[in-house]
Amino acid sequence: QVQLVESGGGLVQPGGSLRLSCAASGSIFRLVAMGWYRQAPGKQRELVAYIFSGGSTNYADSVKGRFTISRDNAKNTMYLQMNSLKPEDTAVYYCNRHPSLLPWGQGTQVTVSS
Repeated sequence: QVQLVESGGGLVQPGGSLRLSCAASGSIFRLVAMGWYRQAPGKQRELVAYIFSGGSTNYADSVKGRFTISRDNAKNTMYLQMNSLKPEDTAVYYCNRHPSLLPWGQGTQVTVSS
């Protein structure tokens, strides 16, 4: 059973930066595409960015140019560098396999507020 553990969230002012991490157990991590998702209060969960096993990436228009997704297959870890954060980026952020989802982790809260 693959487990996903997100970390790195917090409270940051608009324009600030955060780096999220996703630690995955199991040996399949390096073979599959992985994504970062987020769910804001009262809204549906949405895909923010995803990365293929070889490193190719794709971003939602709302974060393009501000967020960078990366992965370290040797460490079974994925990252999301978030710069120029906006209040509308406030959400719980989750990582998961893309597009075939695994059981969700607990997520990490990101709050952008002055």
